[in-house]
Amino acid sequence: MNTAHFDFSGQRILVTGASSGIGWEVAQQLLISGADVYALGRDPLALQKLETQGCHVLRVDVGDHVQLAAMLADLPVMHGLVNCAGISILEAATQISAAAFDQVMTVNVRAAAMVAASVAKKMLTQGVAGSIVNVSSQASLVALDDHLSYCASKGAMDAMTRVQCGEWGRFGIRVNSVNPTVTLTPMAQMAWSEPSKRDPALAAIPLGRFAETAEVAAPILFLLSSAASMISGVSLPIDGGYTSR
Repeated sequence: MNTAHFDFSGQRILVTGASSGIGWEVAQQLLISGADVYALGRDPLALQKLETQGCHVLRVDVGDHVQLAAMLADLPVMHGLVNCAGISILEAATQISAAAFDQVMTVNVRAAAMVAASVAKKMLTQGVAGSIVNVSSQASLVALDDHLSYCASKGAMDAMTRVQCGEWGRFGIRVNSVNPTVTLTPMAQMAWSEPSKRDPALAAIPLGRFAETAEVAAPILFLLSSAASMISGVSLPIDGGYTSR
């Protein structure tokens, strides 16, 4: 899928979690579409490749709030943000550990809130009417076994999206979230290769397949673009109909 019909020429867009998966795909498609991409991630080899492609790369652990705040302070004003950094630690609901729960919430919620707050504050100061897309999950909309902390974090992200929409909308800043199903990153392809796990999940998706990274990136670029100029505060499922049942 080629999303090059979007034109982000002259726009600076920050992508967190850019060194893998959906974040990597979003960074690639934004480059194709002419954006000045700031790619934040942890994998040095992936970031090096993004740099050779023309991205400004930022290596930081978003779970370290001191390191993250220092990095954000040095960034110029952005026109767009894609909050894609995230982790999942699977535990049964009766086996929740404080350390794992806190780690998931720290990365998936606190870091996303800090990044968006810093980006939005600079937009407000410079009078930039920008767009923010928070990458949530179908896990915020349905119950998934062994995903309590992950479901909670993505539910919090959707709630955060609505608050940001309400507070920043009067300044022309749009904030939306996308809620993808299982997306076939290299890690997901391995995780969902076992038929006993894969087949029931596919059976619950009316379209009968998982998402490709490009199929998640395209709606993200749409929400970043002027084509979505009257869309704000939504949580958009990209799930082949999974959450319709």
